Amino acid sequence: MSDSVNSSVQDAWYTYKGFQDDVVLSSNVQLSRNLANFPFPSKLHGRDGSRVQSIVFDAFNKLEDSEHYQAISVSNLDSLGSKILRERGFFGSASDKDINTENSGIILRTDGYISCTVNIIDHVRISSFSSGLDFDNVLNNSQGVDSQLQNYVQFAASYDFGYLTSSVMEAGSGIRLSIRTHLPSLSMLGCIKDTSEEMYKEGIVCSAPFGAGEFNSSLGSYYDFSLINCQSGSEFDQTASIVSVGKRLIEKERSARQECMRRFPSEIRNNLFRSLAIARSSLFISARDAINVIHCVKWGTDLEIIKGISDSELHALLYRIQEGHLEYVLKNGTFEFEEDITNTSRKIERLRALILQEAFEDINIAL
Repeated sequence: MSDSVNSSVQDAWYTYKGFQDDVVLSSNVQLSRNLANFPFPSKLHGRDGSRVQSIVFDAFNKLEDSEHYQAISVSNLDSLGSKILRERGFFGSASDKDINTENSGIILRTDGYISCTVNIIDHVRISSFSSGLDFDNVLNNSQGVDSQLQNYVQFAASYDFGYLTSSVMEAGSGIRLSIRTHLPSLSMLGCIKDTSEEMYKEGIVCSAPFGAGEFNSSLGSYYDFSLINCQSGSEFDQTASIVSVGKRLIEKERSARQECMRRFPSEIRNNLFRSLAIARSSLFISARDAINVIHCVKWGTDLEIIKGISDSELHALLYRIQEGHLEYVLKNGTFEFEEDITNTSRKIERLRALILQEAFEDINIAL
């Protein structure tokens, strides 16, 4: 099983160790741009949509490293392909209504660090991802592509408003910066609400990437923090703001770990032991349960209670246990399940359990 599973994720950006990735799992930059002389995607009519797509696809073919990019029309994607792209974050915050399958497209760099959507909310949305707190890397990647594209495409902009985007909040720099964090200790101490309200006053919004968990928390204590307004200062100012947020969250979470271990050592160990028992003993594991298990094991490693698995391996597991990825692995691999497991959804849950058991084989617990 392991060869089939690992071969599909071994080169993905999220498999690599990142700076301060015990708290900040990843950094993301999104640049929104629109072509001059065309209405926004929601207002495109006639052949304008296909013309925009052709112009952007052709521009990427002219980049210095064009051989490393693959352009795909959304109309050519099957439901599984779309699901996997959503799980990897390539469609960003776009909903189904934002995607016109006839004229939308996506361009992927082969290493997964850079992607670009076409005619989804804006004509062009360039995204770059990196593990840990690393905005130097993601900014260089996204701005490098943006700079090259401007040799072949004229983007809509004005001296008064900067880049023009479909959302007023994203006009100006057109840059959206965000981080994904893991904050279990702050969650246990009940500090998330105050922390998110504090950040909101500074123009930072908090969201739950995997949906809601129990007691008004985010599932798995994973939280995304992103800038609300792209007009709040220069790109340098905005970057400095999100980096400052990341550093403060790192400090807060690490300090909260010590407080949790002092106040709730038995509660914490109980959660860790139960999660490992679920992972090691279950034949079927749902996506929600898997996220909670990964969260608890990661918390255990950060508290130095658990040894034998790294933060980057646990980060990668969050993608490996997703529905679309497992469906793809199931479709392209050869697996022998128990005779009574014939339902596809049950096979996926069985495969998810096997992946977690394999990942946790070398885990040791400090009693």
